[in-house]
Amino acid sequence: MQDGIDSRYAWLRLSVTLALMTIGATGMFVISVALPAVQADFGIDRSSVSSAYTMLMIGFGLGGILMGRLADRFGVAVPVAIGAVGLGGGFIAAGLAPGIVSFGIVHGLLIGLLGTSATFSPLVADTSLWFERRRGLAVAICASGNYLGGAFWPPIVQHFIETVGWRQTYIGIGVMCLLTMLPLALLLRRRPPGVVDSAPAAQGNTAAAPAAAALPSQAAQVGQTGQLGQAGPLRPLGMSPAALQTLLCIAGVACCVAMAMPQVHIVAYCSDLGFGPARGAQMLALMLGFGVISRLASGWISDRIGGLRTLLLGSILQGLALLLFLPFDGLASLYVISALFGLFQGGIVPSYALIVRENFPASEAGGRVAVVISSTLLGMALGGWMSGAVFDYTGSYHAAFINGVAWNLLNLTIAVLLLRRAMRMPGRGLPPVAAMA
Repeated sequence: MQDGIDSRYAWLRLSVTLALMTIGATGMFVISVALPAVQADFGIDRSSVSSAYTMLMIGFGLGGILMGRLADRFGVAVPVAIGAVGLGGGFIAAGLAPGIVSFGIVHGLLIGLLGTSATFSPLVADTSLWFERRRGLAVAICASGNYLGGAFWPPIVQHFIETVGWRQTYIGIGVMCLLTMLPLALLLRRRPPGVVDSAPAAQGNTAAAPAAAALPSQAAQVGQTGQLGQAGPLRPLGMSPAALQTLLCIAGVACCVAMAMPQVHIVAYCSDLGFGPARGAQMLALMLGFGVISRLASGWISDRIGGLRTLLLGSILQGLALLLFLPFDGLASLYVISALFGLFQGGIVPSYALIVRENFPASEAGGRVAVVISSTLLGMALGGWMSGAVFDYTGSYHAAFINGVAWNLLNLTIAVLLLRRAMRMPGRGLPPVAAMA
């Protein structure tokens, strides 16, 4: 099928989603770079200015659920178009904000809830529906747009903040989002073949929808769950669907509380150490640039070992990278550790989408992936605020890094628990691709 699953069109579509996610990443990373300038302009403390990031990520998380459901019902082009307007209007409004309260509200409602949320989990879920043989790699390429934007935008944003100010920079980014994202959204109007084919059955009687339409491969699902009902797996990993999704959400919060410490505060951390915000912006770009490599490599790995093992590997490596921040705070060492942190943790978030697709029906992909991915964003929100609050209380970031390590251990514990359950199921030694063969 020329425009179907694993087709040339699917790969062309992936390039569009990559571009959209790269542009949409401005919502996550501009505030991290602008944080010192905004703090100085408003005359507030570190935790107060960090609250704008927290509101952004809460809106991002909740909006992801809303946008995922819109994508399931109307196709991904609708939420992406909404996201273009939300990001464009949000950046312009934030650039005109008179104080931290309005600045934070705009970040939460427009940039987060209605903007960036449309350019992450809905695009990841949509990509997973267009690929089967190379799903892990395709999802990783799509999700790498988030980090590609993180590598691309910080130095550019820092340059414009230093030359024209943070307010004019925000307004310029808003105009750019409107002019680029709306045309790209029109290219995503076609629905995935499997979802289109199963839509009538789902509307008539969801329980009676054919398993072949709901699942990319019965063999893959049996290998992962051990039980397959008429419309999908009854007890994924031997537990209820709600229990598995809850554990994945807790794991998502935990890993991203840890992840937020360096990503949100590296610019401010470098400023406090006397290296200046420009050095911090370079480190953030380096961190997220290596995150792109990590996501692509993890996609290749996950096609061979599965989502759960990829999650476990990423959790272990992220914890090790966080520990390295504790004894080393020199300029050269921070560059190296920033690169290592990006290289080690980039595959964690995409692995959740793969775990969902390995254990739940395709017809539920948008909503379920959105819920789990949204939990990671809530973790980023909590971690961004928490690290600022710990800094205000202790006067340094040392305790904040220790807090991140503790949350990472919680994520690691859940990953081990789920993998142990998966290994007790039939077909436990087979990664998804091998199971489908």
